[in-house]
Amino acid sequence: MAKSIELPLVGAVTTEEIRETYKQLKQEGKKGVFIQTLGCQMNEHDTEKMLGLLKTLDYEPVQSILAADLILYNTCAVRENPERKLYGQINTLKQLKEQRPELIIGICGCMTQQSTALQRMQEELSHVDLIFGTHNIHRLPELVHRVEAGERIVEVWSEEGPVVEDLPVERASAVKAYVTIMYGCNQFCTYCIVPYVRGKERSRQLQDIVREVEALTATGYKEIMLLGQNVNNYGKDLAEDITFARLLYALDAIPGIGRIRFTSPHPKYFSRDVIQALAECSSVCEHVHLPIQAGNDRVLRRMGRRYTRAQYIDLVAQMRQAVPNLAVTTDLIVGFPGETEAEFQDTLSIVTEVGFDSSFMFIYSPRPGTPAAKLPDQIDEESKRDRIHRLIEVQNKVSLQRNATYVGNEYEVLVDGLGKEPGLVAGRTRTGKLVTFAAAPDVVGQLVQVRINKANTWSLEGEQC
Repeated sequence: MAKSIELPLVGAVTTEEIRETYKQLKQEGKKGVFIQTLGCQMNEHDTEKMLGLLKTLDYEPVQSILAADLILYNTCAVRENPERKLYGQINTLKQLKEQRPELIIGICGCMTQQSTALQRMQEELSHVDLIFGTHNIHRLPELVHRVEAGERIVEVWSEEGPVVEDLPVERASAVKAYVTIMYGCNQFCTYCIVPYVRGKERSRQLQDIVREVEALTATGYKEIMLLGQNVNNYGKDLAEDITFARLLYALDAIPGIGRIRFTSPHPKYFSRDVIQALAECSSVCEHVHLPIQAGNDRVLRRMGRRYTRAQYIDLVAQMRQAVPNLAVTTDLIVGFPGETEAEFQDTLSIVTEVGFDSSFMFIYSPRPGTPAAKLPDQIDEESKRDRIHRLIEVQNKVSLQRNATYVGNEYEVLVDGLGKEPGLVAGRTRTGKLVTFAAAPDVVGQLVQVRINKANTWSLEGEQC
């Protein structure tokens, strides 16, 4: 009987199935790469860059690890769950490596930049051939060449280098595109590992960003997402006097520009000129993702966030006065060390007071090397789970209420894919609301007017006008 092994994202397969599947998929003579991305939009865009770089080596993206000659895990270090997922999957790949010794397995991304995590990888994952970091992605072709020649490579730069422009990019969508405007973070929030793994803030030159967006617009992309850990801090490290607001105006002036979104701004640096640009730039969408993290001032101070609850609420009020139909989403953390029940209640209440359209809600996860991991009064897991469930319940109610205001009205929807049910397509309003409606698949990539008929907690349903 053929030996069966369990593979991540595939399930149980026999050794014969592994060999036969690989053989069939290799008949075209191309090398396959499979990248599992764990993390944020920055990680997703890094994956697009890696796929573009690997294409110069004749690697083509494949949908199954069984078809891959190269498997990469692009890791996240912000929370503990992606780390558990990485080890759970990559340990299983050891069996696949035994069946196909020529298979290259690699790990990259934020987790490799942590010294303790890197040491563990080197000690426990002997079947991994390539480990590299966030600062040397541009060197991937050379590193892969060396691994193909028989080397085992660990190259993680502790210091960030200069911004490398004009890297090839294999974009995941033909409708929406990520554009990085800055790298790194200078904020050092006490719970966050990002400044340690992504380095200090480094802004791209304005003309380079404009040139990239012009090319994407000319190619037919309908929506641009500007990326940075603190996008509204853009330009402060550049010699020329350039601000995030100035960048928005410059992009808005591009002929034929579609939609512009950005993530994530920091409340501390959301200045009046950015609010004015948000109101005046017709291409900038009426949606701001503005992380607050907690609704209590003492918790915010311990997090190192450098604003108060009142300042945040006032900022949202200013934005909504300038853009009345603005949607506001946020990030929230429960169970931060020392958080009392009364302080957690402040987080619950701010969801209702601000009226967040939706939230990314997380249980606090201690990250080695961050100040918060050493704070006293760590919250037990049962209390964290209880708080996250209560927070989700409150946010769901508010989200449904916000979505209900869309019913009966018409909105412009950028269709970016098919719906989960046959005959449906899906897209988003300018305010970021997910909308599904019946239409032919050929409307994907188009802007369509849709009348909203039904509101759900996380989405809307409608019909094409």
